[in-house]
Amino acid sequence: MTSIGGVEMVDWNLAVATATRFVRPGPDVSRDEARAVVAELRRHAKSSEEHVRSFTRMIPEGHEPQDTPVLVVDRAGWVKANVAGFRELLKPLLDKMQERRSGSPGGALVGAVGGKVTGVELGMLLSFLASRVLGQYETFAPATRELPAGQNGGGRLLLVAPNIVHVERELEVDPHDFRLWVCLHEETHRTQFTGVPWLRDHLEGEIQSFLGETEVDPMTVLERLREAAQSLSGARPEGEEDEGRSIVELVQTPAQREILSRLTAVMSLLEGHADFVMDGVGPDVVPSVAEIREKFQQRRARGASRLDQALRKLLGLDAKLRQYRDGERFVRSVVEEVGMEGFNRVWTSPNTLPTKAEIAKPADWVARVHRKAES
Repeated sequence: MTSIGGVEMVDWNLAVATATRFVRPGPDVSRDEARAVVAELRRHAKSSEEHVRSFTRMIPEGHEPQDTPVLVVDRAGWVKANVAGFRELLKPLLDKMQERRSGSPGGALVGAVGGKVTGVELGMLLSFLASRVLGQYETFAPATRELPAGQNGGGRLLLVAPNIVHVERELEVDPHDFRLWVCLHEETHRTQFTGVPWLRDHLEGEIQSFLGETEVDPMTVLERLREAAQSLSGARPEGEEDEGRSIVELVQTPAQREILSRLTAVMSLLEGHADFVMDGVGPDVVPSVAEIREKFQQRRARGASRLDQALRKLLGLDAKLRQYRDGERFVRSVVEEVGMEGFNRVWTSPNTLPTKAEIAKPADWVARVHRKAES
């Protein structure tokens, strides 16, 4: 990474250290119970492959896509994996910000201090998220000694064991059913990227185009991170309201707005498809799926404390919840109209992905992709 005198814009090691120090402890489990949970999650991840492939019909029979590892991790492991991914994905933006800073008086000193401050602030945010994520398909996952990844830029599937145990206890649902239910959702994401070879490069290209257009002053970005960290630590004055923008919404150009609209549509599709598959497969392999789904939806809807809700808005997590709902509605509507094979045309090329407007109006996507092809 570009730096001044070896100083990076973000002290990534400090971010990891801060996050692992402040992350909440996981649920109380014995060593034997922890081993059993890990073993069961690995079994469920393996069995989910067949269930998801059979239901989605995304991967042709006899075709074996590139394999990607399944890692059962604790909260610290999730932090390390995500810091590695952020470091890789944000490199162009941080290089650009570093160049801007290098031309200013005292840039090296500001860089040294700023990198430490930003590392702490990023670590605080990751400590907040690390106790909430159940699983994640890491699309842009560089391999490390501790965390292997697929070859040639392939991803990895993370299952965060302590968080899964925490939620299954909180919801008071059957733990074995819940663990399989979570694995079905995450395996769907893995199938999306391993079964659609162009999807990863397309998504990375969109993200890099977005970052390449960024003209945000570095201090503005750091200030937003600082506001989030202050909310988390309680340092923000009581009663002071957030401006209502997420970090992602620091969009400065029309080009970025267009890219963000396309990214929102793709993420809505991917998340909604995973929810649809999870519920479609569920009744056959997860006996208590109806109870799990109802309780989990209630948990999603009510959120947690006011602090939790403020951080969701700041980090854009409220938008992610809408993506689940809107995307699932899109997938369900399309499958009902043209069947699973008809829906799978969405994976043909970037041109057949739905627009943000089509996510809201699935019939428009059907008209564009199906009726145009049949005319």
